Amino acid sequence: MIARIISVSKQLKLISVIILTIVISSCAPQQRETYTGLNIDVKKPVQVALLLPKSHPKTRAVSASLENATLMAVGEMKHVQIHLRIYDTAGNPEQAAIQARKAVDDGAKIILGPLFAESANAAGMAVADQGINVLSFSNNTSVAGGNVFILGKTFQNTSNRLLKYASSKGKTRAVILYPDNIEGKFGRTALETSAKKSNVQVVNTQPFEFTQKGIVNAVPLARASIEVEDADLLLLTSNSAGALPLLGQMLPETGINIEKVQFAGISRWDIPQQTLRLKGLQGGWFTLPDETVRKNFSRRYETLYNQKPHQLAGLAFDGIAAIGALVQTGRPHALTSKGLTQSAGFEGVDGIFRFLNDRTNERGLAIAEVRDKQVYIIDPAPRFFRF
Repeated sequence: MIARIISVSKQLKLISVIILTIVISSCAPQQRETYTGLNIDVKKPVQVALLLPKSHPKTRAVSASLENATLMAVGEMKHVQIHLRIYDTAGNPEQAAIQARKAVDDGAKIILGPLFAESANAAGMAVADQGINVLSFSNNTSVAGGNVFILGKTFQNTSNRLLKYASSKGKTRAVILYPDNIEGKFGRTALETSAKKSNVQVVNTQPFEFTQKGIVNAVPLARASIEVEDADLLLLTSNSAGALPLLGQMLPETGINIEKVQFAGISRWDIPQQTLRLKGLQGGWFTLPDETVRKNFSRRYETLYNQKPHQLAGLAFDGIAAIGALVQTGRPHALTSKGLTQSAGFEGVDGIFRFLNDRTNERGLAIAEVRDKQVYIIDPAPRFFRF
């Protein structure tokens, strides 16, 4: 089943897949003007270009899964015809620009991909003067703008949801504990931005060197900040592949009053599952996509390809789903910026999502709590966007 534009008057049928929060390599984007995209002839098949780093040695698996998900989405369309052409960027910005221009020469009305932020920026610049919109798989908000949209799950989206919920529960004085690296700084900035919109005051930020010694030294400093500033919320940006496991071991040993101070994080604390066993994360909050709808996509993918989808595969399906839903409206401007940013959003494989005017995205997320080494949904993902 392909996603459609959401109608709040109808019961939604959602499908989903895991989308991990990752920071795909960044590049300072060049300045772009805002382009509206091209009108299309909705009576004819829509030409869509898929740009992937197929020949890059480190991304062959994810490229194959993204391609499979795209083909699956196209194949499941019932009322829209899409002609798909696939182009190899080799994970190279220059090649991405060349292939983007070639795709437009071949008749593409919209581009899905590339994966890397630098390639997305290059592809967008290459076709901006021709009014072609690019739906990148990146989650790097620094390249979003003009004709480049990003499909990847962003720290900002996660932070907004988490802090809005925290504020509603009376947790309004926060300390941010983050590694002093690119990913950590992205997370800190997102949390600070969200705090301003959520009636949460960031009373201190505590960076740490991303080493065992750095983490060990940072934990008592975080406790001191909490006590001095009378904080009731400790925000963590680290994931299970980073500092989260060590933090989860050490935080209970610091003497932080867990009856008063709520721990919360902007990464997936349930991946891998053993992270849920950490004593310091019990009672903590994090966000999840709509788990009730996610399994449908994975099951169909496995049936079709005899393997599990990569965690990013759903981004490709979402991109085609949005394109198909918009084209099905029969409006010539369906794939313009105005069409793509329609506020009702779309049904995707991870629940509802929509493109924002700044070319980033918003996804419906649930709030989860770790309790007895298990995940409990304490605030479900929304079924539609409240305008």
